[in-house]
Parts: sequence; structure tokens; C-alpha cells
Amino acid sequence: MDPMVHDMPTLFAQLGLPNDADSLRRFIDSHTLRDGMALADAPFWNASQASFLRESLRDDAAWSETIDQLDVLLRQ
Repeated sequence: MDPMVHDMPTLFAQLGLPNDADSLRRFIDSHTLRDGMALADAPFWNASQASFLRESLRDDAAWSETIDQLDVLLRQ
């Protein structure tokens, strides 16, 4: 059993990004994904972040739902 919380602030912390509410809002407001672009292929991730996102989705890891939520937010 994985007792870790897999919410948006924790995902941002996992990615090495500031994870307070204002930082999350600023990130989402200042980054967008083009149609057809996979989240992990976005130019604003470093190689480690992109790899984490890609592998988590590929493995249907516990992070997948939160990563999908981030993907939706970056397309709005």
C-alpha cells in the first residue's frame, strides 16, 4: 500500500517545482500545451521531469491521474 498523497502540490514537489498554491497557479497560467503535444514533450520540462511524467503515464503509476489533471489544466 502506498500511503503517499498524489495530489497536485505533491506532484509539483516530485518534479522539483515550487508547490504552494500561488506557484501552481502561476505555472499553469504561464505554460500551455499545443494541440497534439504530449505533456512530457513540452519544452518547459527538463529531461528528468519529462522522463518522470512519461514513465508514470506509461506504467499507469499512482501519479497518472494527477498528471492527467495537469495535462488538462495546461490545455485550457
